[in-house]
Amino acid sequence: MGMSDVIAGFIKDALSEDGTAELQRSELASRFGCVPSQINYVISTRFSPERGYVVESRRGGGGYIRIKRVSPDPERLLMHTVNAIGESVDLRSAAAMLSNLVTSEVITENAAKVMLAGVGDRAFASVPPQYRDALRAGILKQMLVNIM
Repeated sequence: MGMSDVIAGFIKDALSEDGTAELQRSELASRFGCVPSQINYVISTRFSPERGYVVESRRGGGGYIRIKRVSPDPERLLMHTVNAIGESVDLRSAAAMLSNLVTSEVITENAAKVMLAGVGDRAFASVPPQYRDALRAGILKQMLVNIM
């Protein structure tokens, strides 16, 4: 198990019953004997909006990181996901978002597979690569909005 996995596990364990944790970056770095940028990396990759988290950060001496798991309310999670997509989304992020929706039981695994196939690079073979992420975002948003 790598250091990032250990840090992510600690943060998940620190989430309260309401799904919130308030932590100090410097304290975490000191606790795990790493640099604060490693903490930033873990938070940006493991606690991102596409994985169902909202992160607030305040820098400075008394700075903190507040991580909140988005409510598993299906409609709210769907809207959060649609908003997190933005104007473009890469295939890896789209897959993470759909995986989070499956884990939260908002969509079925089969629905996620169909959606992923519909926004996958094979489906966009005739689309120039520089346009795929924007097209993927538009299609994925429409699929999710139509589920609501």
